Amino acid sequence: MASIKKRPDGHWRARYRDEAGKEHAKHFPRKIDAQRWLDEVTASVVTGTYVDPKAGTITFAQWFTQWEERQIWSRGTKLSAAQALQSTTFADVQMKKIMPSHVQAWVKSMTLPAETRKSGLSPATVKVRYNLVRSAFKGAVADRVIVLDPSDNIKLPRERRPEVAMTIPTTAQVAAALDAAPEWFRAYIGVCAFAGLRLGEASGLQVGDIDFLRRTLKVSRQVQGENRKKAEVVAPKHGSERVVYIPARLTEMIAQHVEQVGVHGDEGWLFSTGGHLWNRGMAGYYWREVREACGMGEFTLHDLRHFFASALIASSCDVATVQRTLGHSQPSITLDIYTHLWPTAEDKTRTAADSLMAAVLDGPADSVRTEAQ
Repeated sequence: MASIKKRPDGHWRARYRDEAGKEHAKHFPRKIDAQRWLDEVTASVVTGTYVDPKAGTITFAQWFTQWEERQIWSRGTKLSAAQALQSTTFADVQMKKIMPSHVQAWVKSMTLPAETRKSGLSPATVKVRYNLVRSAFKGAVADRVIVLDPSDNIKLPRERRPEVAMTIPTTAQVAAALDAAPEWFRAYIGVCAFAGLRLGEASGLQVGDIDFLRRTLKVSRQVQGENRKKAEVVAPKHGSERVVYIPARLTEMIAQHVEQVGVHGDEGWLFSTGGHLWNRGMAGYYWREVREACGMGEFTLHDLRHFFASALIASSCDVATVQRTLGHSQPSITLDIYTHLWPTAEDKTRTAADSLMAAVLDGPADSVRTEAQ
């Protein structure tokens, strides 16, 4: 129901009731403007894009908090979401007043130095925060808090290509790290380098996860948290639960760890210090000591996972095999990270041609003479 009525002061009052029966009114100096406004409202109702004008008065911070509470997230994602919200430059701006320019300015601010950091955030971190904020805006559009998503078509900083950004240690460097590592840390390095486990997955291993006879390792939990206070045991990333087929010498390394170092608690945790599981900060500290002792430069524990993946690819393992072993939820993730390590069609063509030429030119001399006769 809608109507237009002239008021004593000469202005025109346009009003309508929304789907919930709530009345909305607005005043215009000209009747044509009042009619145009009602036509726009009617069109939005018919097309399903109608938004209550008062819904957008909520600030972005208020909306983000409400929206976040409904999400089914891991602790790590919740932490990333909190950091994303804290970094926004429009947290106190009403949703309906946020423009694409606000979002673009925020993205740029993340690439610059700030009071709490000497340099800008990495392109990957900027992308993570942007995706979380954009998801909140999409939720607002879906819930009819705003009409349009202001985070659409925002330019992000260019990410380095995987082949440039990725660092993979050599076999000699991994061997040096194992030699330099104390006995209680060698098996941890082993499951990262020879089973491709993420840091949290390695910290979450229990002795019952290792099948020493069948030479398998089961990933069914991880330790999250950057310090002892915040550490907690949670399920692996979505799609990361898996069984990894490991080499015999890795099972021997783990068995030696169990025998000489021992396990902790009724659950039989493989890695702990003083009864505390190894969180990201603790494991990283131990690794940096090893890294410095053997001169490995800036290689991280996660680089050992790249080391393992590169070995699988070099051994002609297909994408699906590498995906399942590493615990990626989709093959596309594996390809996005490691596609540059797989031989290209050109490489395969060149190798096939080399083999063909070798068979022709380097064949037995007797066979060539026989064919000539």
